[in-house]
Amino acid sequence: MTIIPRPSTTPAADHTPAYAAPDLTTCDTEPIHVPGAIQPHGVLVAVDGDDRVVVASANLEELLGVPAATAIGCDLVDVVGPGLGDLVRGVLRRELPHEPLTVVLTDAVGGSLAGEPVDVRVHRSEDRVVLEVEGLVRSEGPAPTGNSLARLAQGTTTERLADLLAREVRALTAFDRVMVYRFDEQWNGVVVAEARAATLNPFLGLHYPATDIPAQARRLYRVNPIRLIADVHYTPVPLHPVFDPDSGQPLDLSHAGLRSVSPIHVEYLSNMGVTASMSVSILLDGELWGLVACHHYSGPHRPSQEARAAAEVVTQATAHLIGHRQRAEAREAALETQRRVTEMGQRIARDPRSPVETLADDPALLELVGATGVAICFDGEVRTRGVVPPRHVLSRIAAATDDPDRYVSSTQHLGALDADLAAHAGQAAGVLRIGSVPERWLMWFRPEQRVVVDWGGDPSNKRLAADADPAVRLSPRQSFEKWQEVTEGVSAPWRTWELDGADVLGRNVNAQLLVRSREQIAMAESVQRTVVLDRAPVFSGVAVAARYHPATSYQLGGDWWDVFELGDRVAVVVGDVAGHGVAAASAMTQLRTAMRAYLFEGHQPGECLDRLDALLDGLLDLGLATAVVATLDRTTGEVRLASAGHPAPLLLPAAGGAHLVDVDPRPMLGVGSGVAEEVRLRLDPGDGLLLYSDGLVERRGTDLVERTERLRRLAGDRPQADHLERWVDGLVLDLAATDAADPTDDDATLLVVRRS
Repeated sequence: MTIIPRPSTTPAADHTPAYAAPDLTTCDTEPIHVPGAIQPHGVLVAVDGDDRVVVASANLEELLGVPAATAIGCDLVDVVGPGLGDLVRGVLRRELPHEPLTVVLTDAVGGSLAGEPVDVRVHRSEDRVVLEVEGLVRSEGPAPTGNSLARLAQGTTTERLADLLAREVRALTAFDRVMVYRFDEQWNGVVVAEARAATLNPFLGLHYPATDIPAQARRLYRVNPIRLIADVHYTPVPLHPVFDPDSGQPLDLSHAGLRSVSPIHVEYLSNMGVTASMSVSILLDGELWGLVACHHYSGPHRPSQEARAAAEVVTQATAHLIGHRQRAEAREAALETQRRVTEMGQRIARDPRSPVETLADDPALLELVGATGVAICFDGEVRTRGVVPPRHVLSRIAAATDDPDRYVSSTQHLGALDADLAAHAGQAAGVLRIGSVPERWLMWFRPEQRVVVDWGGDPSNKRLAADADPAVRLSPRQSFEKWQEVTEGVSAPWRTWELDGADVLGRNVNAQLLVRSREQIAMAESVQRTVVLDRAPVFSGVAVAARYHPATSYQLGGDWWDVFELGDRVAVVVGDVAGHGVAAASAMTQLRTAMRAYLFEGHQPGECLDRLDALLDGLLDLGLATAVVATLDRTTGEVRLASAGHPAPLLLPAAGGAHLVDVDPRPMLGVGSGVAEEVRLRLDPGDGLLLYSDGLVERRGTDLVERTERLRRLAGDRPQADHLERWVDGLVLDLAATDAADPTDDDATLLVVRRS
């Protein structure tokens, strides 16, 4: 027989449910579990705890010979006969079976099923026991055997398993077309496998929107895996009474095989030319993975209970195999991701560059999580690869995806977090972010996943016949393509192994950064210890003492002091590079070396500062610094002193007291302008000179003049005849006592030179 499906021109029966007329624009809220009616190929009876009938379908008299109104309140045995009645009681004592029963109604009261073999299903609906009876249909397909499961076991991929499932179900049920749908994370579907009559156009690969199977329908598919519509154009059989006399609510038919279906769904099927339909749920770990959808086009079609049960068994077996296959694929993907992360970590460890820079250049960075773009921010510096939103948008995305409690965060729909970011869905509908510090993060991007819906069954009550010439036969696929829908703003989902891989990669990079940072700190500390001595050297005719206190536990700061001989002279220097850490310590080392070189060349203090400014501005990109430098002639006591933005030194006369040296400082080193002016003074025997950095006197929110005056007073009050080392330690203790409630957050250095 040649099957030519087409949009139906047969008027659909009135499927108005019991609760109210349906609203064809709100199928997502339709209460389809309480239609108040059943399909006419069977009869339904609900009884209370005393086995008395409380609800019966209106066709009870036609099939079993007892009017529905008469049956209400009667014992079940009086309605269905003692044979079936006793059987039901036995079923209840065994807590209800999972499969239907087949019996012969030899002692039925009457009706068309009297004396006939029937299929019986018993289940509960809240506190009611529901009995469904339908005439027996002999199986048209082959009986289920172990061969079906053996054939399914040959499927080594999810796609192959779906294809085998479609073939087996069609062989069992004899539907014209059997399809396997798979849902995505948004409940849109795609036909992933199909078995069909040769005369039918293929539906393989067609998509349909989530609205075609609303949430309440998906709930029913979980609790009742099989739904049969033996004749799309059936006339619903109402229940009597519609409302349960005890609860006042329609009987819940979620588990009923005879449940009347939504008029919206009937309209949907009619538009596709479908005359009979069946679906079987594909459940993985209790969740709906997809559906086996069966369509018939040549009239009513009711497979036997045996065939339906076999189709369910085969589907359950396939679901188990699909779950096993997907778990295996997930394990394989996780191992592959782990391998890539390990290789990336090895490349980062071998590369002498910064781990962040190495990571940004790694060719596998995008491939690791299947992204199309990536952006890395480290302390304000941003690097990008691939397709990413504009730079000014990245910080906004970082803020939207920041989760202080989680190192790894992700979204498939960035526009849902920030509506203004929806405009960038073409580059970043999905974002995977790692990083727990606002100014340090890595974000991968995926564009929106555009899904063209080329399915049919327009539920808005538009019939295809109204749009087409009745004389023109449209194939179902041609009809479906009259409606298309595009979902926007959502990316492909981030898989568990991708999230785990991103997490491991981020922590690997952090570990590398920490190792590099510790190595740099250790190196800088070592260099600094060789440059900034713990104790001053000993010279004839001059005593020198110095103290350095870093701002942190790490010996990494920008302060330095230096003392060395220049023939009959002794040079003393105190300097301060802006900042802390490795960069400041490195800059300090270079400036100290350059200052020594200029002084050894014979340049005077002012000339040395000018040369150092030119070097810092023109060649060394080291920021800004201050310094004070003086040379002391050990024979005459003459001092030549110059300053570059540095606090003025203190002159310490042997007779006691102290006063600031009146020196006009040149601009800070590194600005590239200004000329140093030297000050000349003389140190008599016993006189001293105190040089210091601003960390000794500056505090946030305090007056610098007052604190400098305090230093002058404390230094002047101490006897100058004391041993210089004890004198310096005493001054440090005096300063610490007055600063106990206001500690410094800067390095502090002081150096005292006294003529013997």
